[in-house]
Amino acid sequence: MQNPPPVQTAPAKSSTGLDENLAALLSYVAGWVSGLIFFLIEKDSRLVRLHAMQSLLLSAVGLVIGIALWFLSIISFLIVSQVSGALSFLISVIVGLVAFVLGIGILIAVIVSLIKAYQGQYFKLPIIGNLAEKFSAK
Repeated sequence: MQNPPPVQTAPAKSSTGLDENLAALLSYVAGWVSGLIFFLIEKDSRLVRLHAMQSLLLSAVGLVIGIALWFLSIISFLIVSQVSGALSFLISVIVGLVAFVLGIGILIAVIVSLIKAYQGQYFKLPIIGNLAEKFSAK
């Protein structure tokens, strides 16, 4: 005997009028801007609110890390360049590599979140996801 094919169900709608999974995906597309928009306009869908808040927090973490690395590179340049040009260059290279690796990590987190949102999954990133869940609860 063959099992019957699985029944296809339509994705749930969010209060935005879009399918939940599409609205959740769009929360990541423009970073904090789309995250904020969907977080403010979504009234019903836990999925959309979670992904919108997670997008906001991920953007905030990226911004804070970027500012911290920029500040570190400026400080190290000003202090170390007075002592040694080679050491200043080495510190600049290290800061650049750290920024590159963290940037790739954030890009991977966004891509994974986009995929999980489109699949309609309540996917939470480490640390950020727990905060997003707290902030997005009504």
